[in-house]
Amino acid sequence: MAENSRVLLPVFLLMLLLVQKGESVWLNLPRSGNKCVTEEIHNNVVVVGDYVVISDDHLHPTPTISAKVTSPYGNILHHKENITHGQFAFTSSEAGQYVTCFWPDHPNQGGALSVNIDWKIGVAAKDWESVARKEKIEGVELELRKLEGAVEAIHDNLLYLKGREAEMRGVSEATNARVAWYSIFSLGVCILASCGQLWYLTRFFQKKKLI
Repeated sequence: MAENSRVLLPVFLLMLLLVQKGESVWLNLPRSGNKCVTEEIHNNVVVVGDYVVISDDHLHPTPTISAKVTSPYGNILHHKENITHGQFAFTSSEAGQYVTCFWPDHPNQGGALSVNIDWKIGVAAKDWESVARKEKIEGVELELRKLEGAVEAIHDNLLYLKGREAEMRGVSEATNARVAWYSIFSLGVCILASCGQLWYLTRFFQKKKLI
């Protein structure tokens, strides 16, 4: 039993690491225009993002930027202007590509700018310190609670992937059906055209014989 526990614990920890998705992204902003980063997120997932502007030319004060986060259907979830740092947090209500864009407030002025954005999604975005204080848990019990959250997130991910697979399978089957009907229609047109040509040639040669 102890050996099984030793085997299962690394597996659960690996699952927890896979679900606790957090990543840091560096973006070099152009002098004019914007720079965007996308993240595919499924429905009902907590997302927290922190971003900070860094002047590559060490300008002081640091030039300001604008930031905007939009959902897959174009809903604006976060929009700030004239800032050097900020944070956004939301629970996704739509599955798909979420887009975060940054651009300088004063194009073609100042030096080169970079933005560091730190994404935390799902279990990684949850404030476990607050949960521990509120429910008065710590140590192993807190780690088990995190593992429970990871298992629930994995289950949700599997359901999401299953739904996407069913959707893609439906699109593939519909496309195959359209291609099959188009092939039959094309074959029918070719047969009719061949029959028409054969009829025309037959009449043509018959007329030549009569002449």
